[in-house]
Amino acid sequence: MWTVAQLQRDLAAGKTTSRELLEQALARIADPAGEGARAFLKLYAEQARAEAAHSDLLRRSGVVRSALEGLPVSVKDLFDVGGDVTRAGSKILAREAPAAADAPAVARLRAAGAVIVGRTNMVEFAFGTTGLNPHYGTPKNPWDRKSARVPGGSSSGAAVAQADGMAVMSLGSDTRGSIRQPAALCGVTGWKPTQRRVPREGAFPLSYTLDTVGPLANSVACCAAVDPILAGEPAAPFAALPVKGLRLLLPRCSVIEDLDPQVGAAFEAALKKLSAAGAAITELPVPAFDRQAEYFKGGGYAGAEAYAIHRRWQDRLGEYDPRVAKRVLLGKDISAADYVEFGLLRTEYMRTVEALAAPYDAMLMPTTPTIAPTIAEVDADDEAYFRWNFRILRNVGIVNFLDGCGLSLPCHAPGAAPVGLAVFGVAMSDRQVLAAGAAIEGVLRARG
Repeated sequence: MWTVAQLQRDLAAGKTTSRELLEQALARIADPAGEGARAFLKLYAEQARAEAAHSDLLRRSGVVRSALEGLPVSVKDLFDVGGDVTRAGSKILAREAPAAADAPAVARLRAAGAVIVGRTNMVEFAFGTTGLNPHYGTPKNPWDRKSARVPGGSSSGAAVAQADGMAVMSLGSDTRGSIRQPAALCGVTGWKPTQRRVPREGAFPLSYTLDTVGPLANSVACCAAVDPILAGEPAAPFAALPVKGLRLLLPRCSVIEDLDPQVGAAFEAALKKLSAAGAAITELPVPAFDRQAEYFKGGGYAGAEAYAIHRRWQDRLGEYDPRVAKRVLLGKDISAADYVEFGLLRTEYMRTVEALAAPYDAMLMPTTPTIAPTIAEVDADDEAYFRWNFRILRNVGIVNFLDGCGLSLPCHAPGAAPVGLAVFGVAMSDRQVLAAGAAIEGVLRARG
């Protein structure tokens, strides 16, 4: 799988060019045996070729703008790309005016020299976690493709594009795990930074309070290379923390209960490897993580804010994915008092968890308690759809409500069902969590 560091070494040594990398990405997208036609909703092939040629010219002149110089990347369909219509995985926005400019996150990638290949598929309006989209099709999970499993969502196309080598980095968004759980189900790495660090303007919103912009990539180091670019921060040296003595908190609560056997086995194996390598894992009760029914009552912030966003199209809800429409309408019944209560709960929750997490480098849990179910299982009926939707997102939302940051790292054995290990922390602990994640990744990727 492509990594930022390896490709930059190859480009610097003249072993490849940006144009060659782009053509490889486009070939993988076009492969009829793959999922490119469903993973991408639009390609920018000719524009990307021009950007790649420009990058190669700059490199020959000694100019390398960033770690992403000349590398093919994708962007989720909810981001504005100047001159193009932002559909957010829907049909009703297809006739809207084109965006006047790139979203800041997209503009920062472009200014850093990244080559934007195209727009990736997503759950309509980012309101779902299974990855299903009845308008544009659902890209199949790269694992066990014969069984046609869900990719996770809402950044479904981003996860599939990443896992199938169609991009070096895929830009996604995360409101209640929409980067991390598709990364877990598809076997790649996902990074949710602290929300305030990356601008959300130019990204079609689901929740003003919880939406976060971040990357899906093939390693923690790749995420760490992209992170300062998206945040508009200077590139900083990055190194893993030493594994020996790494202080990790394992919450003893619902996030480690009722796991699929494959998830439980992979998670336990990961903990054993980390302990054997010298990490200090402390298991403590965290009752605050068991109060999600309160934090997300009636849909929580996302439910209330999504209804506020979509009520302008209330007479067009029949054109929505019916299951998305149902979730939008749930927010209609959230009162102002409920909304105020979410804020009070969140303040209490953040203070509690920040105090508990202070002695540790990061916290751990399974990213999602399940392996990817089949599309047929999820799409059987509404009861199955909503049951799977909430099972897949069960763990990840605690990080968004915390205003925290978090990684999902693959922790499964080669060839097994993808399972994600979540490494997370409180607000603005981003570089520490990335450094801890890199140390953990080094242990998990070591064989034997």
